[in-house]
Amino acid sequence: MKTRNYTPEMKERAVRMLIEAKDEYPSTWSAIKAIAPKIDCTPETLRSWYKKHIDQTIPANVQAQSQAERIKALERENRELKQANEIIRKAAAFFAQAEIDRPPK
Repeated sequence: MKTRNYTPEMKERAVRMLIEAKDEYPSTWSAIKAIAPKIDCTPETLRSWYKKHIDQTIPANVQAQSQAERIKALERENRELKQANEIIRKAAAFFAQAEIDRPPK
């Protein structure tokens, strides 16, 4: 069995075609099976190119790190909103008390 060498441009083009067309198919694998014969490669070859592309663009540690950063940011925002609500609650109580203590006109 003869192996075929594909140029990096060919691989990039094939992955780009897959990314653009995968929404038109029920699954990524069905898109891979449909596109692979068009570019004269096996579905498994195209799947491996796609997987490498995904790993390079969104590494697992970067994704996990960004999720951890997002959680920290949301926790910080939640803390700030709780403090703001407490300030508003105290201000409302202060002005309500001031309204009660004010002499009638």
